[in-house]
Amino acid sequence: MTDWPYPLLGFLSGSVPWSYLLGRMRGVDLRKVGSGNVGATNLFRSCGWKAGVAGLLLDALKGYLPVLVALGGLPGVDHARDWTVAATGAAAVLGHVFTPWLGFRGGKGVATTLGVLLGLCPLAVLAGLVVFIVVQRLSGYVSLGSLAAAATMVPAVFVLGEYSVPVKVLVCVVAALVILRHRSNIRRLAAGEENRFGAEG
Repeated sequence: MTDWPYPLLGFLSGSVPWSYLLGRMRGVDLRKVGSGNVGATNLFRSCGWKAGVAGLLLDALKGYLPVLVALGGLPGVDHARDWTVAATGAAAVLGHVFTPWLGFRGGKGVATTLGVLLGLCPLAVLAGLVVFIVVQRLSGYVSLGSLAAAATMVPAVFVLGEYSVPVKVLVCVVAALVILRHRSNIRRLAAGEENRFGAEG
């Protein structure tokens, strides 16, 4: 088996818009309510905490599982294997962010990135989660917590554990993508217009 099916599997897995589908099952189109985002945070606000938690877990699993499959299916331990696994993880995040099933307009990639990196660099993820919880609790902003967590995982992957170059590159790329996808949130935070967690919209 050649290596290219693994990134393809990652993209297809990541492209399944679970939070959007869970919203539709409840008669809600996430694109038309709240922030208009099809991720788990908007699902939580629009459909309640049970739906939000389910969306978060499913969005994380669609990043974690293809990485797990690639790790198990590719023999040996070398840079070629590591690059393929990293590409699989990146493809899963891109599939979520640019899902073809919703006109290439997906979520912001936080939960799927969490799942991908949990399979590759759990210590860096743990550092990011701690920062997310602290920042979100102190500020009340999920977006600010997500931005802080993404920024934290970049130095963490270089300091915590001995991860390969492909994994380090992957963390830098997906962290930058998550931050880029939060451009509108950054503008609202700067203007004092961002919604706190639990608020409407």
